[in-house]
Amino acid sequence: MRIFIFLYLLVVPTLLFSQEKKTAPKNNLDMNTEYSSITDTVKKKKQKIATIDQYRIVTLEHDTIYADTSLTIKSAYRQNHLRKDLFGFQELSNIGQPLNTLQYSLTSFSPYPEIGFNGKHSLYMQADQIRYYSVATPFTELFFNTTIKKGQNVDSFITLNASKNLNFSIAYKGLRSEGDYNNQLVSAGNLRITTSYATTNKRYAINVHFTNQDILNEENGGITNDADFESDNKDYKNRQRLQVYLTDAESFLKGRRLFFDHAFRVNPTDGSNNLYITHQFNYEYKDYEYKQPTVISTITANDGSTKRIQRFGESYVAGSINDQTKYERLYNKVGAAYENSLLGKFIFFIDDYRSNYKYNRIIVNADGSAVPDNLFLQFNNFGAQYEYQKNKWNGRFLYSRSITNESLSDLDAKLRYDMSEKIKFDFRYRNINKLPNNNYNLYQSSWISYNWSNNFKNEKINSLSAEITTPWLTGQVQYTVLKDHLYFTDMATDAEKAVSAQIVKPMQYGNVINYLEIKASREFKFGPFALDNTLLYQKVDQSDLILNVPDFVTRNTFYYSNHFFKKALFMQTGLVFNYMTKYYGDDYNPVIAEFFVQQDKKIGGFATFDFFVNARIRQTRFYLKAEHFNALFSQSNYYAAPHNPYRDFVLRFGLVWNFFQ
Repeated sequence: MRIFIFLYLLVVPTLLFSQEKKTAPKNNLDMNTEYSSITDTVKKKKQKIATIDQYRIVTLEHDTIYADTSLTIKSAYRQNHLRKDLFGFQELSNIGQPLNTLQYSLTSFSPYPEIGFNGKHSLYMQADQIRYYSVATPFTELFFNTTIKKGQNVDSFITLNASKNLNFSIAYKGLRSEGDYNNQLVSAGNLRITTSYATTNKRYAINVHFTNQDILNEENGGITNDADFESDNKDYKNRQRLQVYLTDAESFLKGRRLFFDHAFRVNPTDGSNNLYITHQFNYEYKDYEYKQPTVISTITANDGSTKRIQRFGESYVAGSINDQTKYERLYNKVGAAYENSLLGKFIFFIDDYRSNYKYNRIIVNADGSAVPDNLFLQFNNFGAQYEYQKNKWNGRFLYSRSITNESLSDLDAKLRYDMSEKIKFDFRYRNINKLPNNNYNLYQSSWISYNWSNNFKNEKINSLSAEITTPWLTGQVQYTVLKDHLYFTDMATDAEKAVSAQIVKPMQYGNVINYLEIKASREFKFGPFALDNTLLYQKVDQSDLILNVPDFVTRNTFYYSNHFFKKALFMQTGLVFNYMTKYYGDDYNPVIAEFFVQQDKKIGGFATFDFFVNARIRQTRFYLKAEHFNALFSQSNYYAAPHNPYRDFVLRFGLVWNFFQ
């Protein structure tokens, strides 16, 4: 009821004030700026009007897009806490929990080692996700979404140009969601500050950003009895009555990053031949903590009997577990670029990578072996990059290789051909020799079985993909070959499994894994009605069940669109259908914040239906969604991971509000 009252109070005044009316000219509307906002209703006769292409958004790779306030079904897919289309991912029951990957090609790779703990990083914004801006007038965006039970999701952003050449932006995203199950709270904050500057003649340009991020997850380890969840017992429809393995555990990731990327043109004036000196700097600090005050969990059976278990095996301490992992990384990249208007751009660079992954103790095992307190890495790479853009062709080719003892390399070739404005072909080949993430080679914990020191081989990843974009169909094919693939798996013995112990360790697969993906999207329109379809097919060829993904994933959206109130309101309403076939989905371990391979329980094979109403009034977009409403009358057999159910029916409201002044 509160959602409907809020929606009424917000929409009705907006509709009333969005009607056009003749207004007498006023003399006090001078904004003291070169441009008036594109949303101003009264303009001075000689005043310039800013156009949408003057609100530029620039990526790390210097690609430019423009501010977009349109309402489409594609923008509706991005109305979530990550603000991206989540097709190919499976959310857990609460918003902000780790994402289980359904489409393996969405896994990002870098030859450089990361800290690990990938389950915590879905909410963590990486350096290549930060955007830089140039705007004619101050530009503000306010994002809001309701969450599960108590909490909210907000993202506030403002950017302005202090001058034509200098831009500042600041943004903060906050998420708090209580969740339906015990000990499931999610609380996260992401602060981003950016600055962009370029001299008038574009001889020098710099992009800078600073981020401060913290992500807290209460960890319940999943429900203890799947049969209670799947039963028709109405008592268990209150999910707080379902027992969970952990009642007071939590994981916490925080990080700070200072990043800048700048370039200086050696020749004073821009010409057909240009020489640049480039430099990129990235310093990042991260701290991961896992806390569990109560080591022994008490599980009560339906007959009233109880048993005491230690979910992760034996521990060094009797209580108050507090595992901490600290990580620092310093990266510098210096290069020289030659640009020719006919031949393209040639870049040569050398980089320096240093990281320190550390604990505050050394563990000596009973057999005399030791788990060290830190993993320090330092290496240098030399590389070259070629960029070409001429007529209908656009290409970027990169190769880098280590020139120190560490063996790593990266070959990345991208090519695009624009047959016409609406028909495009994209090709990509990538060959990576990747160092393992740090938590594969070293981890320490108060849980005895969660201590290891390894020296795994590099992962080798070969990938070839092609994509076609047309007005009739968007299709993608990718073929990937994995060698020395690293993964986590449950190594618990039968005796340990009998007492519900979960002993997860890193492993390296010695055989080759072949992965094929075919993905197609097509929207059919019938007057004001439309049917948007996305279908994913995946096939994995492997000797053992290591890389597990569903064979088919589909999303089909049938909706109606039209204008109302003399075109003051644009609205879309319809149904979204999601389905994936059954497969051995990865389970989640909160101690190491990683998904791990399991072969005990298949998940999937269930459908979800969402009903939505989306509306746009000027630069404001509203979203009302009844998620998974078929859970009200279907069997409770929907899991996002083993022992981790997907969310039940929930009614959610959101909006995005843009200001251009």
